[in-house]
Amino acid sequence: MLIAVYTLVLFYGSFYVGSQFFIPAVCQGTTTEKQIAISFDDGPIEKHTPEVLAILKKYEVPATFFCIGYRVAAHESLFKQIIADGHLVGSHSYYHDFWFDMHSSKRMTAELQQLQKLVYRLTGKNMKWFRPPYGVTNPNVSKAARALDYKVIGWKVRTMDTVTKDESKLLQKAKDGLQPGAIFLFHDTIHTTVFILPRFLEYVKEQGYTVVPLDKLVHLQPYA
Repeated sequence: MLIAVYTLVLFYGSFYVGSQFFIPAVCQGTTTEKQIAISFDDGPIEKHTPEVLAILKKYEVPATFFCIGYRVAAHESLFKQIIADGHLVGSHSYYHDFWFDMHSSKRMTAELQQLQKLVYRLTGKNMKWFRPPYGVTNPNVSKAARALDYKVIGWKVRTMDTVTKDESKLLQKAKDGLQPGAIFLFHDTIHTTVFILPRFLEYVKEQGYTVVPLDKLVHLQPYA
């Protein structure tokens, strides 16, 4: 029984970034005002990231993009557009390997440094935020993040847009998560997200909320 409980605790601590089990993670702001922040993972990609950027520009909404390194390398101009449009960027690893959390801390650190150097070359910015692939943490992920003095950024509302293909269900889940200080997790790689994003932003405004830059919501600097 004790082994089973211990295993469940480790599983929860590893697969829920908000558990703070292996490393502190910022998953929401402390404000009581009607303010939220939105973030996008896994980009940039040529198909959907420009659509997301166009929507954000239309609604004058800031966002944070946690980018995958090899996709930044493949779409440098698109990555630069994210910065030019006034959005923030953070690390989401270089390869986003399915087995990322199984790698050694040395390999993880090297991969994070690879993306760090790429972003610095393109923008002159040293990122300070890291969102672990799949939100999985463990001692090695913690060691790698600490080696680069990264602050781990999680989320309050995981929209599950990578698995929810029903637009109405996805929109309702996002609406249901609206609360002061919430950090929303979307993906700029999903058609369904592009479809519901304008409707969600309209709902946010109707409810008297404001989308603010993530650094303003959590009071942390995104760059060194």
